[in-house]
Amino acid sequence: MLFFCPSCGNILIIEEDTSSHRFTCHTCPFISKIKRKITTKTFPRLKEVDHVLGGIAAWENVDSTDAECPACSHKRAYFMQIQTRSADEPMTTFYKCCNHQCGNTWRD
Repeated sequence: MLFFCPSCGNILIIEEDTSSHRFTCHTCPFISKIKRKITTKTFPRLKEVDHVLGGIAAWENVDSTDAECPACSHKRAYFMQIQTRSADEPMTTFYKCCNHQCGNTWRD
């Protein structure tokens, strides 16, 4: 496959001809018809998305408090505080319902 002109060494440009496509050089009169079409699709591997709060392991050793779950009305919830904004603003409190069948998370 040609990418550079064999006469002058400049990069070849793909142009549309009347019946097909061709490689042409803008510096010299070199022209070469493209004889076969090669296409490949390569999709990048997506990286795994990290859980913002640290995933399941972040909730392993947290305390619980009296807080009503907005989803199931359970009266206890695990909580942790994280500094999500600048240091002069208060910390954000995240809650997770103690009802293992619910597991709802919310913030205050």
